Amino acid sequence: MSTQSYAPTTRRAFISSLEGLRAIAALGVLATHVAFQTGMDPATTVGAILARFDFFVAVFFALSAFVLWRRRPRFTGDGPKNLTSYYCKRFARIMPAYWVTVIAVLLFIPSGPWLANLTLTQIYWTEGLMTGLTHLWSLCVEVAFYLVLPLLAWFLDKFDQRTRIGLIGAGAILSLGWAWIPLVESSFERGLPNLQIWPPAYACWFAVGMIAAELEGLKIPRLPFTVWAIFALVIAWVAGQEWFGPLGLIHPTPAEFTLRILAGTLFAIMLVVPFALGTPSRILGSDAVTTLGTWSYSIFLWHLPVLTIVFPLLGVSVFSGHFLLVLVATVALTIPVAAISYTFVEKPALDWVRRSAVFHSKTPGA
Repeated sequence: MSTQSYAPTTRRAFISSLEGLRAIAALGVLATHVAFQTGMDPATTVGAILARFDFFVAVFFALSAFVLWRRRPRFTGDGPKNLTSYYCKRFARIMPAYWVTVIAVLLFIPSGPWLANLTLTQIYWTEGLMTGLTHLWSLCVEVAFYLVLPLLAWFLDKFDQRTRIGLIGAGAILSLGWAWIPLVESSFERGLPNLQIWPPAYACWFAVGMIAAELEGLKIPRLPFTVWAIFALVIAWVAGQEWFGPLGLIHPTPAEFTLRILAGTLFAIMLVVPFALGTPSRILGSDAVTTLGTWSYSIFLWHLPVLTIVFPLLGVSVFSGHFLLVLVATVALTIPVAAISYTFVEKPALDWVRRSAVFHSKTPGA
């Protein structure tokens, strides 16, 4: 066991392919919600794949884990200052745009559980998810990871790299038992919050990014993005079959939930690891896709509220079909809203933190 914390000595380069992948993930989540709300039949090939595009949440988790773990806070030298900077940057990155979205939705649905949603604690409340914001359960999980990451860094950086990778992997494997805990398994029937979707359940998805960060620089076969995407689509299709587990809002058994987590882990590996380890991609690295990647957080935030109003705007009923029409309309409205959100909310908040001498640090937390 090492007596000193490991810390990168230089800032690693920005990876444009991963920024582009954020755009693909955001649009993938948007597509799965449109497919569900337009009633697309999951028994069809396309329907099965789109039903499991919720695995793009695993891609988001792995991407965040990769970026933050490769630049994690240090606990040597000016560690406390870096820790303050890390939390302030995470807060500025997430909360201002999040609050604007939630408040905008609450203006139209004032009876919703507003306190839970404003504090990003809705998954810990019974019936805490509200119309137009149900997708934000995953952000609750991701923020929990942000909160504990410095503690993980403090503990794991006491070990050499091989041991760290082993411990991250072991933690991921242990997390597969979460759904089998009796209280977790029965929480739905007991009228408790759905403990099955609490943060420990998704350790495997974060582990993908953390281990990729540990292995950065490792040489792997450089296949085109389209090849890795096909692998991911096959995984989504398999996971979208009725024999694999329930689709829609049916509550999965512990075995079905575990299989879903494992499939999501493979899905994230196919799409994140090759590009995190240096595989270039003209598609993901293109100007248009990376620009969408810059706006991806706001695309994720706003797409479901936009989808909620698209149906009445088009005169289409929920679950009545018209997938392509609703998809195009939702994308067409969400992207400009996301661009405005990024320009006038996200970027100013981040710029303020980065300019602040109090929070300035050599170890980025964004």
